[in-house]
Amino acid sequence: MKDQPLSRRKFMTSTGLAAAVATGQGAAPPNPPSAPQTSPAPPARRAALKPDATDSFQRYRIWDGHCHMADFEGQTAAEKMASMLRLADRMGIERMCIFLGFPFKFDADAAEMRRQNDQVIEAAAHSDGRAYGYAFMNPAYPEACVDEVNRCIRDGPLIGVKFEFDTPRLAGAPEMDPIIARVGELKAVVMHHTYIKATGNMVGESTPMDLVPLARRHPTTRMICGHTGANWDIGIRAIRDTWNLYADLCGSDPTLGYTEMAIRELGVERLMYGSDVPGRGIASQLAKVMGAKISESARHMILGENLRRILRPILEAKGVKV
Repeated sequence: MKDQPLSRRKFMTSTGLAAAVATGQGAAPPNPPSAPQTSPAPPARRAALKPDATDSFQRYRIWDGHCHMADFEGQTAAEKMASMLRLADRMGIERMCIFLGFPFKFDADAAEMRRQNDQVIEAAAHSDGRAYGYAFMNPAYPEACVDEVNRCIRDGPLIGVKFEFDTPRLAGAPEMDPIIARVGELKAVVMHHTYIKATGNMVGESTPMDLVPLARRHPTTRMICGHTGANWDIGIRAIRDTWNLYADLCGSDPTLGYTEMAIRELGVERLMYGSDVPGRGIASQLAKVMGAKISESARHMILGENLRRILRPILEAKGVKV
């Protein structure tokens, strides 16, 4: 009879048996005992499952600069904030920057901006001081945006503004100028979504290259390039020579060498951690920093010190010490 090709299952079985014989273990008994056999987890595994396994992260004082509320469990802003804090506690996160309400609606008008910003204000109020809110902006309504900046930041508790991907104005549009000017006067911070998609961006979805001219027109306003375009090798280089633009690590896979390149091109002072939770997992984004071949002092800066530094003026203006 012609030999039949050896299946993967047969190969694994035969080679496993051969290895057992070679090591003196012999073949497995034909009739294994029916009683269930259990063994304790190895010590290293048991340690990894301890509730305080993330305690080692606390020494970094991690501030997550990029968090969304919409898809967290809960029907109210307070309930969603409770869900966010449970996750923060589990992952060793000290503070979170939060933005956008729920349900999130594309191309929000003035009333919708106000509704979502009210939800962020409410959520931050239920965070025991652990969450700082940003006001959502749609530059298609520049006057309404300036009004919201005054209401939410000058007269309210929020500390920055967030521009998303769905607005019909790119970051460099002239309609942005009065909004950014007012944000700068209040010492607040700008977080602007940016992406570089191989399939092409959405209408109104900015790239880091769109954000650069805006930042240069407002050189004293601190701006965070959300996701740094997600296409990190292009995005990092696009913002390199614009000193008031900071790189946001979140929104892409934990690619080997990402963080090291950002430090090399921008300097460690312009790089900050964010998770984009719940769109991305906190652990995968922490891996970009914890798995990088960088110094411990660089980790401290990326995971919290840099964000605290650029937020300090607005937080101190509101009587918050960091």
